[in-house]
Amino acid sequence: MFKKPPGDIKTSAPLKSSERRKLRARIAERFQLTAEIADALVPDGLLSQKFSTYNGEPGMFYLSGDGDPLWFSIGKGSDELIPTVYALWKHPTLLPILTTPAAVIPVLVGGADLMVPGVVQTPLEKASVGTLVGIGVAVAAVVRGPPLAVGRMAVDPNSIDHGVTKGKAVLVLHTWKDHLWALGSKKDPPEAVPVAAEAEKGGSGGSGGEGEGEGDNKETGNGGSGGDEKRGTTNGGDTTEDVADAPQELAENIAFTEAQEGHATETEEKLSPEEVSARLRAALLHALQTTLTTLPSSAFPMPTTTLYTAHILPARPFSQKATTPVDIKHSTFKSLTAFLRTAEKGGLLKLKDPRQDAPVVAVYPTHPDVDAHQPHRTVGGEDKRRRLVEEREAQQAADAANAEKSLTVTELWKPHLGTVPIFRDLELDTSALYTHAEVKSALITYVQKHELVNRVEQQYLNVSADAAFSAGLYGSPNAKGATPAPEFAKREEALSALFNRMQPWYRIAIGGDEPVTKKGALRPIAITAKIRQGRKACTLITGFEPYRLSADALADALRVRCASSTSVSPVSGGGGGGGHEVMVQGKQIPTVIELLGSMGIPKKWIEATDMTDKKKK
Repeated sequence: MFKKPPGDIKTSAPLKSSERRKLRARIAERFQLTAEIADALVPDGLLSQKFSTYNGEPGMFYLSGDGDPLWFSIGKGSDELIPTVYALWKHPTLLPILTTPAAVIPVLVGGADLMVPGVVQTPLEKASVGTLVGIGVAVAAVVRGPPLAVGRMAVDPNSIDHGVTKGKAVLVLHTWKDHLWALGSKKDPPEAVPVAAEAEKGGSGGSGGEGEGEGDNKETGNGGSGGDEKRGTTNGGDTTEDVADAPQELAENIAFTEAQEGHATETEEKLSPEEVSARLRAALLHALQTTLTTLPSSAFPMPTTTLYTAHILPARPFSQKATTPVDIKHSTFKSLTAFLRTAEKGGLLKLKDPRQDAPVVAVYPTHPDVDAHQPHRTVGGEDKRRRLVEEREAQQAADAANAEKSLTVTELWKPHLGTVPIFRDLELDTSALYTHAEVKSALITYVQKHELVNRVEQQYLNVSADAAFSAGLYGSPNAKGATPAPEFAKREEALSALFNRMQPWYRIAIGGDEPVTKKGALRPIAITAKIRQGRKACTLITGFEPYRLSADALADALRVRCASSTSVSPVSGGGGGGGHEVMVQGKQIPTVIELLGSMGIPKKWIEATDMTDKKKK
């Protein structure tokens, strides 16, 4: 909704104390909030500000004293208050929360709705079609990123957990980094926290009612249904690995283990410094067997930090149970230099000199300890596997979103004038609309029924042998100015003549919307590059209205895509038919074709002409 900036924004005005109290009471009752939480979400100094959406729908913003939009409403006379991400960051359990892979978030920020394949966890709270929900990043089974989008459920969440795999899950109203978010302080999202801790932080409240928080059964996704395992995007309680796939802005702030947050389980194990040191040495041996052995000599001398971060850390043994980070800080060495000096004494590598940060000048993959090392499952390998799973789910969500807006054009023909007897003879409905394949099938059936194939040259049809056939394809011979029908015609010629004599129609369907059927021949969208006003080039786009494209929306998209000025004007000349012409400065034909393609227009229905070279001559 706020992919485009809101228009006609009025000056903000402070809310009267009585109006603020009424608003706070409405929100507290609607979302079942305590007085303390309601005060935080409807603070002193609250401002109201009228606006209209890009398509002219009126609305109201409610902003905190520091300018962060906390609530908004859409529609004339609407009393529904929708929280922004700024409000959800203050109280994360205000709305039921769905989770999605991190790679899906940019798709939502780009204006797409959340599709069912992109849902990792559905909310535990009571939610149904139309319920307002927040959308967060799926970090781990018991760790969730902050809400980054707000939307309305398009399906029953229970249906997602019971086999529904297609369609829209959430109609997105507002996201982090959209134009509504940009009206505020543009601060970064808060850190991810374990779900139980989030529920404790939020206290009572949320649209699911008191006592229904998210901490009791979240490890199994949906009330013990195993939602995470079903979707394959989290791995038990291994929060360290899942954090690697969170958005960059969140990754630095995420709690890496449940133990650090007081949520250790019976399956977790703490590592001693000696065990951490042993795993670091195993990581070095594994790196010497794999990545380090393939490096060219030009890679040395290598900074010690590069060796550690690019080769040793990714090669650490993978574990779902260990809660102690496997790093230098938690080992017996305490410093990277001490670890590498020990490895140097063991003959695994060589440092340039005794300095504290001396680079590595050589590694020895043929060392006996390297040969004896048994390869293990690595942290880097698991990170890569999870990224592939996340990218695949994001691609599925993007494909589903594209399918929702994909445009299908079907050309149709209706029996007309002299062609009616041909269809009537075949006992076909003369008022129906027929596709290209159906018209061709009717022609073949008629030819076979009346034995019109020429016996000498079978690629020809005996047109003159059937008066109804001849009149249907080429008109009555008695008509004024009529061209005599040929005695013979090839099948392709006869089919073309039949199409020319029938009435053209077309049908356009966008995604799952109801198709629109109209009379007339559909023409391609015309893109023409011309020279105007001396030697200035511009690109004109016409004929897009039948494809259900808005002139203003197309102009806005081209203004951003081409970084150039655009304008909309009525089509000049008598043949405009009330259509509009979108003009963008410069020769932009490839960019316009690419944009129309992203809007679902097949290339078959785009016709481009470059007239700039002709003008220059």
